[in-house]
Amino acid sequence: MSDDKDIGAAPKKKGGKGKLLIFGLAGLLLIGGGVGAGFYASGMVGGGAEKVKEDPHRPKLVLRSETEEAAAGEGGGHGAADKGPPRRTGTVAVKSDDVKVDAHKYEIAYFPIDSAITANLADGGGFAQLSLSLATYYDSRVTDNVTRQMVPIRSAILMVMSDQHAAILATPEGKQMLQRQLTKSINQVLREKEGFGGIDNVYFNTLVVQ
Repeated sequence: MSDDKDIGAAPKKKGGKGKLLIFGLAGLLLIGGGVGAGFYASGMVGGGAEKVKEDPHRPKLVLRSETEEAAAGEGGGHGAADKGPPRRTGTVAVKSDDVKVDAHKYEIAYFPIDSAITANLADGGGFAQLSLSLATYYDSRVTDNVTRQMVPIRSAILMVMSDQHAAILATPEGKQMLQRQLTKSINQVLREKEGFGGIDNVYFNTLVVQ
């Protein structure tokens, strides 16, 4: 009889472990589901993209159709005594200023540097005097940055000019090369000081080499 009791008791004991195992798995599934739902809601799993907070100080591109509306909304310009372009508010955000800009889609603005810059040329080859205008497809935050960083920008221009040779500047190719070098140097200053360049090109208002 004792053997019969032992045989009968074994299934009950086994069944108890099975129920505990089921309850344990159910609890883990509930906990795992809750954690997974939390990750999904926060955009960490499931392909959800975490929303990046947009920097209000980062310049934006200005669509051509928005140029007149932006100027009207900002009062139409800086003021009669200011030679800069009208205030512009862009609407197209970019991740960096290295993106290629479609010149047919976005509006360009020209920002003159007020006073001429005079620099000695390389190897005692005379000096050059130039005045520049900067071109940008971005809104007025770029020109604000240029104004704020004018001291290091002028210094960078002088350093570029001091490496030039009069014979090279006398050629169209030499002038184009100088444009590229100045654009690169000015953008470098803006990236270091403001975190964003945005200058597409520089143009000579005057260039005198002697």
